[in-house]
Amino acid sequence: MLEKLTNTFSSIMQTVSGKSTITEKNIEDTVEQIKMALLEADVNLRVVRRFVNSTIEEAKGEKVLRAVDPGQQFVKIIYDKLVAMLGDEKTDLHLKGPDTQSVILMLGLQGAGKTTAAHKLAYRLLKDGRKPLLAACDLVRPAAVEQLVQLGAKINVPVYKEETKNAVHVAESAMKYAAKNGFDTVIIDTAGRLQIDEVMMTELVNIKKAVKPDEVILVADAMTGQNAVDIAKTFDEKLGLSGVILTKFDSDTRGGAALSLKSMTGKPILFIGTGEKTEDLDVFHPDRIASRILGMGDIVSLVEKAQETVDKEEAEKLQKKMARNEFTLDDMLMQFQQVKKMGNMQQLVEMMPGLAQQMQGRDVDMSGMKKQEAIIQSMTKKERANHLIIGPSRRKRIAKGSGSSVADVNKLLKQFEKTKLTMKKLSRNRGMQAQLMNQLGGGSELDMEALAKKFGGKIPKF
Repeated sequence: MLEKLTNTFSSIMQTVSGKSTITEKNIEDTVEQIKMALLEADVNLRVVRRFVNSTIEEAKGEKVLRAVDPGQQFVKIIYDKLVAMLGDEKTDLHLKGPDTQSVILMLGLQGAGKTTAAHKLAYRLLKDGRKPLLAACDLVRPAAVEQLVQLGAKINVPVYKEETKNAVHVAESAMKYAAKNGFDTVIIDTAGRLQIDEVMMTELVNIKKAVKPDEVILVADAMTGQNAVDIAKTFDEKLGLSGVILTKFDSDTRGGAALSLKSMTGKPILFIGTGEKTEDLDVFHPDRIASRILGMGDIVSLVEKAQETVDKEEAEKLQKKMARNEFTLDDMLMQFQQVKKMGNMQQLVEMMPGLAQQMQGRDVDMSGMKKQEAIIQSMTKKERANHLIIGPSRRKRIAKGSGSSVADVNKLLKQFEKTKLTMKKLSRNRGMQAQLMNQLGGGSELDMEALAKKFGGKIPKF
């Protein structure tokens, strides 16, 4: 996501951060490069001007020019300005307690991914312990109701629907049904159009009056750039938005919508769509996105993703096995599968400090991991438990069974032995753990406690 912007900013930051002295000319030249990068990313001109002027004003002060490490100080100013542009802090949904009914009204143009976003949001709320009900009020788009029903069934969230063309009536009935059946949150999926028109707006205004929503959320396509900002402004004028969900954020290479929305509309980005899976709806953290844009990675989100997907009991078992030097090929296979559960590998790479810069312009090749999985799956239980019994004849059989070569099998077994040795050392050596985190952080040891405090996330101790 935001690849073009990240590549440009990463290059600029690498140049600036290494300077032992900073002059006003350095500042002006760097800010000019940033200005061009933002304009090419389709960021609103007014937003770019504000960013440039405030950055120059602050950077030319004594705080930077006379700092002990002026390059790093300048980078920090740029980071802070980016965070402010993106919205300062994450914004939570303002819903009532579970004993009182809350209503979320979903708006957007046709094709923005509104129905899919509604079901993803329902899934998030379900995980948070709420009891959501989806209301099918898009009675214009063919098969919209059926799509919502299928998506609701996928996550075991009921969908309220009626055979009528009166969307206001369906919304009101859904509210009554929810109250009667103990649903604490009603998510109303409404009709969109290919463009904003009076008929659509009138229907939405009437639905809003009828249900009095706690949240009025616009679903917008991140890839449309400035168009998404213009749409948000129009919807806000008519209906009073509380926030925005940017879909297709994982495919957005520029970032114009994300970087312009808050400044131009005053409305926060609440969530971003980061893939096609149900769970691919992430809370929007301005500070973390700014860190990614600057090529600094996003270690906090990476740890959170790991916590969501890794089974705690299995992880503890694995740790004990590592300490006893009992790590097996089955354990290695399980690790491959856990990594895949964490999501898109390209996005995981972007979260790793320093790694995103090394991978500029290159896609992550998943074929190697798939081949290794196939090789391990072609082994017997005894072979997975004790790799030392895998001699030449067994290696030939495994290679044939996995559609690979003997050389591939040999390579995997060598990698396994190195991994096993490293894990044994790491499990017993806290100094080495610190060194690993030092390398992960790109030269300075990561203070996980400080990160947890800053971002509000619970970070495990390494």
